Amino acid sequence: MNIDFNDIEYLTDPDEITLKADSQQFLLSLAVPTVIDIKGKQPDRCRVIITLLHGNEPSGLIAIHRWLTTEFPEGQPETNLRFIIASVEAANASPLLTHRYLDGGMDLNRCFGSSHDHEYYQRANLIEQAIRDVNPEAVIDLHNTSGSGPAFAVSPLISAESLTLTSFFCDFIILSNIKLGALMEQDFGCPTITIECGGTNDEQAHEVAFSGITKIAKCPCLSNCHQQKQVDVVYKPLRLKVKPHRSLSYSTHNEGYYGVTLTSRIEQFNFGGARQGQLLGWLDEHGLENLELINDVNENVIERYFTVRDSQLVCRTNMRIFMATTDKNIALSDCLFYIVQLPSAEPL
Repeated sequence: MNIDFNDIEYLTDPDEITLKADSQQFLLSLAVPTVIDIKGKQPDRCRVIITLLHGNEPSGLIAIHRWLTTEFPEGQPETNLRFIIASVEAANASPLLTHRYLDGGMDLNRCFGSSHDHEYYQRANLIEQAIRDVNPEAVIDLHNTSGSGPAFAVSPLISAESLTLTSFFCDFIILSNIKLGALMEQDFGCPTITIECGGTNDEQAHEVAFSGITKIAKCPCLSNCHQQKQVDVVYKPLRLKVKPHRSLSYSTHNEGYYGVTLTSRIEQFNFGGARQGQLLGWLDEHGLENLELINDVNENVIERYFTVRDSQLVCRTNMRIFMATTDKNIALSDCLFYIVQLPSAEPL
């Protein structure tokens, strides 16, 4: 597929003909990243909501289309809203909404804040500029988790406004200092949060995204809006990764595979956590050498969190697990899952 990385389309207050009958038909009508501007009651203020940075995460698209076709016709939002639909080509590749990015392409949400200015980096720069052009008072990046799990937020900074924004969607936020080249890491002079709405095929994830957009649209002032619910803050997660050129498998028991084998029930830990001594999978004769867990001073601290017991991969400490997935491609290209350590007395 030939991609014009310098192309971006703008729509203003689109009508029902432009929006088509459903979100998939609307997506298929798009050829390039698309910005949708909605005029608000206070046109000197703007909030930005972006989705489909990953082409296989549909909740944001479904929710935006639903809001545009059900809520927007009933009245203006409090401020201008700028919706951005990013990886249109990847989302439109067959089968629809199953490609994180195109074969031979790059993860767009790893291309922000770079000195490069070609192809996907160029697209990231265009999207970043489309955000800066409206001097937003909030930026919300809607995603789906790579496996089944509850909704949560992620942000590099915690403020009263970011906690309020989070409360529109979910009840906990991760304070992350991990640098990946993500949109969330860029400084737009306002609260910027990522919302992981839940699993791709989970209707509740689509509802989380829609409900949050509706509340943002109706909120007159983020600094004065009451939090919808108490929000817990989780600090500085680490990413568990398989080292390059190591194998990854999933199974219900140890089948003696090379490299790393995770339990096929790994996603269940997204809903709670894992206690000291919990079995997560199995390792070959290289043990923990197959894995890395890099902290903020670039140390591999894998042995502080995990141990090997008769080829079993076991938790050395109580931990909370996020984004565990049985999607092998995502697990290898991104990470197996994120963790934060919990005090021994803290319930999971």
